[in-house]
Amino acid sequence: MPKPRFTQLSPQATPFYHCVSRCVRRAFLCGIDPYTGASYDHRREWIEAKIIQLTSVFAIKLCAYSVMSNHVHMVLFINKPEIDKWDDTQIIKQWHLLFVGMPVEHRFLRGELSDSERVAIASRIDIYRERLQNVSWFIRCLKEEIARKANKEDGCTGRFWEGRFKSQALLDDQALLACMAYVDLNPVRAKMARSPESSAFTSISARIRHMQENSSGDQPQHLMPFTGNAHNDQTTCIPCSIVDYMALVDWTGRIVKTGKRGAIPADTPPMLERLALNPQQWQELAHNFEARLGQFIGSEAATRQHCEQLGYQRVPGIKNNTRFLN
Repeated sequence: MPKPRFTQLSPQATPFYHCVSRCVRRAFLCGIDPYTGASYDHRREWIEAKIIQLTSVFAIKLCAYSVMSNHVHMVLFINKPEIDKWDDTQIIKQWHLLFVGMPVEHRFLRGELSDSERVAIASRIDIYRERLQNVSWFIRCLKEEIARKANKEDGCTGRFWEGRFKSQALLDDQALLACMAYVDLNPVRAKMARSPESSAFTSISARIRHMQENSSGDQPQHLMPFTGNAHNDQTTCIPCSIVDYMALVDWTGRIVKTGKRGAIPADTPPMLERLALNPQQWQELAHNFEARLGQFIGSEAATRQHCEQLGYQRVPGIKNNTRFLN
């Protein structure tokens, strides 16, 4: 039986999560339905635009994403330092970017509240503050709009998405970077694209396109930046340089594309050495990250500590975590 979401998401243990949402009833986000011949490519624009909008509303950053034919991958970062800086007014304004809000909230923004109303609205602000850093609410807001638009286009009602999204806690740098590479290379693995830069509606193609169009060295606003930029806060950055990550994804993508699982090139990126992963381990992760690993992903020590904080009596997935990430 699935465990409640609050037992799986613990921002105190790790702010990084891999989330996957899948469609039901053979519904499509993008691509061509082989049964009807109908094209759904335009739905890629819907979901990417909505993700970008939500990252400007929530205190959640986007590390990686890919939109596949019937599911969406996202690697999310809960940005606690950012939301801690938001005052009550900012919380209400952020919430109103998505929802109309109650009349008392609008009076609060205009400074027209009585003392009793200020006491009453304080609890609402606490609720909104919690929601604006909540992964479940982020994905709920994404899925609801896409479902409404898709159902209207399909002329039907009912579920468009599976009831629950899948989440995997990424407990250390190895888990984070392995998962990001897995997500960015999903279209290549599925033969939807020949290379990372040609894969539409993925974070890797967005980063490459931004680099080609901008000489300033800035990174896309809707994506969490890599370290290496002096203007970045190192506590809210992906822990490697973008150049190293690009080299790693390119190397991994070549192996996945050609199917040479046993032939590791001599120019293996040195990042693998820094991650304490041998090439065979990395290749296995790049192919089977979602299938091989469970809801908590990291070294044995990190996994055991995380489960202890959540009150788990047993440590799920420890065997494969030890095999791949120790």
